[in-house]
Amino acid sequence: MFEEWRATAVGGSDERSVSVPGKPAAFAGADGVTYVTRFDDPRGPSDDAAVVELRGLYAHAEVDVTGERLDGEGTAKHDAYFEPLRIPLLPYEENELSVTCHAPRDRFGGIHDTDAVPDADAVPGIWWDATVESHPLPYVDRMRVRPEVTDDGAVLHVRTTVVSEDPIEDRITYSLKPEGDLKTRGMMDRGRVETSGPGKTTVEHTIDVHDPSLWWPREFGQQNRYRLTAKLGNSEHSVTTGIREVAHDENRLVVNGQAVPIRGVTTLTDDPEDIDRAIETNANLVRARAHALPREMYEACDERGMLVWQDLPLTGPGDFDAGRGQSLARALASTYGQHPSLAAVAVHDEPTDAFADGLGGGLFDGLRLRWRGWRNSYDRSDADAVADAVPDALAVFPVVGEPGIDHDAAAYYPGWDYGTAASIEALLDRYPTDILASFGAGSLAEDVDTAAGFEHEKHARYVDAGVSASTTSGGSSDSSDVVDASQSYQAETLRTVAERARCRGLGTIAATLRDTDAAGMGIYDVDGDPKVAQETLAAAFQPAQVFLLNPGTGTREVVVRNDGPKPLSATVSWEAGDERGEREITVNGIGRWRDDIAIPSGADSVTLTLAASGGTVENSYDL
Repeated sequence: MFEEWRATAVGGSDERSVSVPGKPAAFAGADGVTYVTRFDDPRGPSDDAAVVELRGLYAHAEVDVTGERLDGEGTAKHDAYFEPLRIPLLPYEENELSVTCHAPRDRFGGIHDTDAVPDADAVPGIWWDATVESHPLPYVDRMRVRPEVTDDGAVLHVRTTVVSEDPIEDRITYSLKPEGDLKTRGMMDRGRVETSGPGKTTVEHTIDVHDPSLWWPREFGQQNRYRLTAKLGNSEHSVTTGIREVAHDENRLVVNGQAVPIRGVTTLTDDPEDIDRAIETNANLVRARAHALPREMYEACDERGMLVWQDLPLTGPGDFDAGRGQSLARALASTYGQHPSLAAVAVHDEPTDAFADGLGGGLFDGLRLRWRGWRNSYDRSDADAVADAVPDALAVFPVVGEPGIDHDAAAYYPGWDYGTAASIEALLDRYPTDILASFGAGSLAEDVDTAAGFEHEKHARYVDAGVSASTTSGGSSDSSDVVDASQSYQAETLRTVAERARCRGLGTIAATLRDTDAAGMGIYDVDGDPKVAQETLAAAFQPAQVFLLNPGTGTREVVVRNDGPKPLSATVSWEAGDERGEREITVNGIGRWRDDIAIPSGADSVTLTLAASGGTVENSYDL
């Protein structure tokens, strides 16, 4: 319906034709952009009203539309970009829609209000969707569904919004039916709705679900879902949901009473295809770091059994308005509450940065951590207050941060901010954590001098120095050598940290899934092609895998992790130089096995193999 849009920077006069939804690069860096389009009356013979729906209005927006507003309002103001804006109206024969989007005016611009993404990816605008639809009056405008598991089965807490032109006194009919291959009976229920006149009315209703089929994460069960339809007169509105129970127990999530170890990747993008990329990396969770995911990504996670750790759009040092944060937390939980994949919410991401000026400096300090008595002052009271607004049905992490602060999950970057990747052992001993919510190292996808958010000084310390040493000793270097060295260093760093964290049984989330520019922390480049680290992390994230701690000769410890819910009977074998051996083992569900092996002094590599009925995995180490 919206075929042509014109856009102008706020305060400017240069009008351009643009595509909506989208982020027009011509307005990169603008503080605000006004988008204007025209549309004809969309109503058919049986329709009375129209609804303009805008999704992804980043970050603060004012919306004007011609026609007679049924809610009695004029200019609509909107500042929770992840929450759809729906405007009901009686349209004219010809109508104009004007949307002005502004850059963030507070701390809640999230990752898009930092240099972690290019300016062209943070243009104020309508990012996700813009549609117009028509309905008979009265009609069901939207439903918010929050499933809850109970001792008697489950209930659906439903908030239904109805739009009417005249007073009504009626009943809404709710029908619940299984989706996909789920074989179970449907059910019906009814709820009362009364309105006193034109506008929107929201009613609450609770639907009992007996003997529910629960939704499970991948590797633990089926992704059972239901379709709930509300019918009022000639109007119908449907949502798809799943029933599950989530809790947080130290280093893991607990879903439907079953412990689920965390193997995750953070994402800075909003492409549903990235969910498949995360699965290819053997992740079972995606963390939306300081930004909200669009509906399509949640739907992909629901279908594929991926858990979602959803941050509020809040990152970096600085104070923020706790009241505003509470409002956003409630809106976020309401908007995404129907999705069974939503498991956890984090409030404040990396609120301190002791390494912004290079204080880590580990490479030039004998590759030792500069402990420096890290104890950063951070008042977490506001983050805790915001966390209190998150429903009890979700796991919540008020603070994700660096060593030395009172965090709920850690963002530790050994081998990038400080020390070497192997420093993770000493770091975790000194600053323990149950969940390593962010770690990694950056790498180049192309030999570039600048890229959004890429820390070239850190890259130079760890990678460029190695390339320079290679050329000094008689080699030659070109751009491909630099890129290869960069990606190899990233891969080894992620491997070391991920393996050691998993051996300790920590929840482990790597940064990042995909770059936003020609270089970054991603294991995929900006176009979605894998870097070297993708295969390396996928091996480290195998649900059942065998690891060698502190690779070297002599007596070394072998660890087998089993992230599955059932015991694993397997054969562990190893080959090092002329030595070989094997053992028959059993590893408990969500457990680990560990023992020592002897590696001869002449060995230059070790190959470990874990063979079980489900297949064989191999892990090799150069000594």
